[in-house]
Amino acid sequence: MDRIQAVKLFIRVVDLGSFSKAAADLGLGQPSATKQVAKLEAQLGSRLLHRSTHGVTPTEIGLLYYEKCKLIVHHVEEAESVAALMQSQLQGGLRISSSVAFGRRVLVPLVMRFMKLNPKLQIELSFEDRYVDLVAQGIDIAIRMGRLADSTLGARFLGINPWVVVASPEYLAQRGLPRRLSDLAQHDALIYSTVQGDARWLFTGADGRLHPTAVRGPLRSNNLSALLAAARGGMGLAALPWYVAHESVKAGAVQPVLTEWSLPSQEIHAVYPSPRQVPAKVSGFIEWLQGQIGETWWSDPQ
Repeated sequence: MDRIQAVKLFIRVVDLGSFSKAAADLGLGQPSATKQVAKLEAQLGSRLLHRSTHGVTPTEIGLLYYEKCKLIVHHVEEAESVAALMQSQLQGGLRISSSVAFGRRVLVPLVMRFMKLNPKLQIELSFEDRYVDLVAQGIDIAIRMGRLADSTLGARFLGINPWVVVASPEYLAQRGLPRRLSDLAQHDALIYSTVQGDARWLFTGADGRLHPTAVRGPLRSNNLSALLAAARGGMGLAALPWYVAHESVKAGAVQPVLTEWSLPSQEIHAVYPSPRQVPAKVSGFIEWLQGQIGETWWSDPQ
């Protein structure tokens, strides 16, 4: 039993004038209660209680200690109530991290809507295309693509991030429409240097078999927006997440190619520092986010 619990026991002994009644009130055995108060007296170096066959009464020091302890316990219980309230309500600060492209194109409009529903939250958004240490940087939630490595982090599955190969109509008019994977050898590829096999695009056919295909081209970048801009500018074919390409496809600036083949989709997860004692603001945002990401979330109006 910790010091606060021992103090609470002492208060109940004084209130009830009995070790046995105080022990029963707190769900303890009388010997344990007696031992705890004796230990408290030893720590203080003062006798707190008079014990007799007629009951228990506080000494002069014990009475002064009793009055101070009641005030301390009141403040402790008040603090615990505040902590419980904060834990149960969506309020306070919430730090969210994601990649630059996903953050700007997807997360920002979603967060704006969530903030309108929860006006007591103060949200800080951080967008970086590198691994972020949640604990070291004080991040509450990070949105991550791909399979998660084993770790002590908490994680919730959000959905699937599909990819597509696109090119501008101008580029296709000049270089022709690729119809087979072997045609890619005659085309310029705009290579994303982070996933999708880098200079080997990993296609899956209708037969379910994987077909790694070597590509080459004039531009490599770890920034998806740069590759989209290059594709729109007629510089070549780009493999992009649908959430990056969708608006440009809709506007006719680029068009999907090799649509009978598919690129590997990525899992989307929300990760957080620990799976234990998850704050309400964290679990609340994640649960709400899960409700926003459907099968075609990348094309849904934000």
